[in-house]
Amino acid sequence: MELVEATRDDLDALVARWAALAESMESFDELNELVDAAADDVAEAGFREQLDDERVTDYLVVHEDEPIGYVKLREDHHPSRQYAHALRIVDLYIDEARRNRGHGTDVVERVKAVARRRGCDHLKVACDWRNDAARRFYRDTGFRPKQVEYAQPLE
Repeated sequence: MELVEATRDDLDALVARWAALAESMESFDELNELVDAAADDVAEAGFREQLDDERVTDYLVVHEDEPIGYVKLREDHHPSRQYAHALRIVDLYIDEARRNRGHGTDVVERVKAVARRRGCDHLKVACDWRNDAARRFYRDTGFRPKQVEYAQPLE
């Protein structure tokens, strides 16, 4: 398994996997609800923009020369902290048919290597509170709870 940095040629693969991830998140909270079918167009525009952002990197997860997922990483800096340079896993998605085979754990290990090469001193990740499988996965791969994020829709 390897992480291959995504290019504009990979937009379709990224958008399709983002859409699958976004749709799966809808069941956890009303704030995750997608607007309509135009979400793919918005996602493609977002990926295009991020490909030019030095702080954000998208990788395809490739196993045996076949893309099976993606991971989006973003660097964060907090100069007032002892641990000041983080690499955040923004999205991590493995195709449903490829799950529970160790690919996600392999991705986390590869992300750690990327973080070390970039001079980061810690990793961050967040997941929906109601997503028990994601919370369990991140605990099992060595992450620990650090803070709770709250959200409130404004009507």
